[in-house]
Amino acid sequence: MPTPDQVSEFSRRTLLAGAAGAAAVAFTRPVKAANSAPANKICAFVKFVQSLSYDKLAASIAEAGFDGIEATIRDKGQILPEQVPDELPKLVEALKKHGLEITVMASSINRIDQPHTESVLRTAASLGIKRYRMEYYRYDLQRSVSEQLVELRPVIKDLAAMNRELGIAAVYQNHSGAYAVGATIWDLHELFRDYSTDELGIAFDIRHATDEAGLSWPVQFNEARPHLGAVYVKDFVWDGKKPENVPLGEGRVDKSFFTQLRKTNFTGPISVHVEYLPDGSTTENLAAMKRDLTTLKNWYVS
Repeated sequence: MPTPDQVSEFSRRTLLAGAAGAAAVAFTRPVKAANSAPANKICAFVKFVQSLSYDKLAASIAEAGFDGIEATIRDKGQILPEQVPDELPKLVEALKKHGLEITVMASSINRIDQPHTESVLRTAASLGIKRYRMEYYRYDLQRSVSEQLVELRPVIKDLAAMNRELGIAAVYQNHSGAYAVGATIWDLHELFRDYSTDELGIAFDIRHATDEAGLSWPVQFNEARPHLGAVYVKDFVWDGKKPENVPLGEGRVDKSFFTQLRKTNFTGPISVHVEYLPDGSTTENLAAMKRDLTTLKNWYVS
């Protein structure tokens, strides 16, 4: 790990280089046509098909029309953290054979002092993986929320420093529920406001934002926009007082979200989450991914 002085010097050099690069790009970047297709890579979250072999998974996801996967490299995932040095290169190679990549790596990481954190991130970065999803934090509602956010700041600072050193970015998914840090988005803004999306960003989940905010989901999205590192797509309906996941387009997620997303010129990854067939077969889940991808493209890409 770098010393604080080394991190500071590295940040200064990076800032100066970034400013110079941005100035050059400002004169050379072509203007995107108003109706051109977005440049986002669309990936499939593979939680419910992770039992497939690497080769079968890659072939199936490619056939479905995705650009890559959100891989489960975590506790109870396709690859466990301690297996990463040996197994992650094999998965990356299998995906490459089909023109795919790990667009996001879903991990168990949310602090640097966890077992295997540095090994997992260093291996991922060496393989060209650009983003990993953090495990979300949970509130203890018997304690002050404000105090818990203060306690998380040094944890976030250390993780950002490691990300900066390794050249990999973390994204944090907003979930729903009173226990979930980030459910309101405001707390993520407070935690992430001092960092660029090259270090820490929000994986904005429109399903959870709609669950939490109802008609005011655009306020949530507005607050998340400066920190946007990825977008997660899924849908739900209310079953009494509980949300129930459903296919994209059959629930309460407003497709106008995608109009707003296009206006941001966001070029990061979009991950399709099929979570309404937890007991379904891999064949059923793959078919559902393909259907939801078609809906997403009709709403966003067309």
